Amino acid sequence: MGAAGRDFHNFNVFFKQKPGFEVVAFTAAQIPGIAGRTYPPELAGPLYPQGIPIHAEDELPALIREHGVHRVVFAYSDVAHEDVMHAASKALAAGADFWILGPESTMLHARVPVISVCAVRTGAGKSPVTRYLLKALAQRNKKPVIVRHPMPYGDLSASRKVQRFAHIRDLDKAGLSIEEREEFEPIVALGGTVMAGIDYEAVLAAAQKEGDTILWDGGNNDFSFFHPSLEIVVADPLRAGDETRFHPGEAGLRRAHVVVVSKANTASAESMAAVEKTVRRVNPSAKIVRMNLAIRAPGVKKLKDKRALVVEDGPTLTHGGMAYGAGTIAARAAGAVIVDPRPYALGLIKHAFSACPHLGDVVPAIGYSPAQVEDLAASIRRTPCDVVVVATPVDLERIAKIDKPVIRVTYEAVDAGRPTLADALDAFFKEHG
Repeated sequence: MGAAGRDFHNFNVFFKQKPGFEVVAFTAAQIPGIAGRTYPPELAGPLYPQGIPIHAEDELPALIREHGVHRVVFAYSDVAHEDVMHAASKALAAGADFWILGPESTMLHARVPVISVCAVRTGAGKSPVTRYLLKALAQRNKKPVIVRHPMPYGDLSASRKVQRFAHIRDLDKAGLSIEEREEFEPIVALGGTVMAGIDYEAVLAAAQKEGDTILWDGGNNDFSFFHPSLEIVVADPLRAGDETRFHPGEAGLRRAHVVVVSKANTASAESMAAVEKTVRRVNPSAKIVRMNLAIRAPGVKKLKDKRALVVEDGPTLTHGGMAYGAGTIAARAAGAVIVDPRPYALGLIKHAFSACPHLGDVVPAIGYSPAQVEDLAASIRRTPCDVVVVATPVDLERIAKIDKPVIRVTYEAVDAGRPTLADALDAFFKEHG
């Protein structure tokens, strides 16, 4: 049971070469339009000459009965603990055991140091922390390669076995989804090299040839695919309590060497204290670091009294359950009149509002296919406004036709007092030579 990421990895490293198991199907959830495909034989290996079909998750009980399935393996992230057990109950009721493969069964070992950046929830501020560390490592004469959690939502051919991006033109050529560009583009813009793919044994081999350090940039709240030398987990005080309510974010929190409590500049003192109290309770040996999420919005002062349509990072709103993000904060602070986009939404965007009733006056930047990107662009064009405030990490105007003025909002992780994350990095290098 997965979402085109952890499920493929678990198959590759645990089941692929074991004739004692027969994997009869993947089921897909969370991501629109990824069911109905086939995990191709060139990636599935010689035990699966026809590949492996990918079904919608609501077919799970029927698949168990049809194939006489003995075990269901749960393999996706940012799922409430209660929902994990609902999935388990469906499997058990249909006659199968229920498995969750842990870090030691699925992590690959590198021959270079691995620094992992993961989170307790989607949208906690993980990617800005990765960018902070990219710059910090370069300042310490390291040559890091960023390896990103997989996002193979489109083509599943062997050409995507290992992806490497070092220039913006690499992203343009690859025909990536908005979700992929959101993660890759800011790193490339900083001069970094980012790798991803489907076969992470091959990705690891390529990454450790190119860099002297691997910086793992996690997806959702999943744990790393590589065994970390230094394990950093980001917690979100705007959702205090969620750090122990979601799978596998709580597992990551309990494993962490360093916990970054993000958004210190926008969270209340009570929320910061509540998160730090939880960290000390479940992982007393972890170092706690506070960081701000600094919002930068050139030209935002022009927004006063203007009708603004706000476009936020898609996964933060959908998987992460947030009702707003940095774009909304910047627009409100500038005195803009935020427009409700829901009456004008089309296609996938309209579906997102239906599936995520917590969403309000924001457009989630979703686009897993060219048709879905056009749904996003058309929804923006239809909405009556004076300006579009874009707070997704990707330069949306490069890939979507927007017929209105655009103000971009970005956000970066910055230190919020001592100890800093750079201090924790230096302590790690000092301890391990």
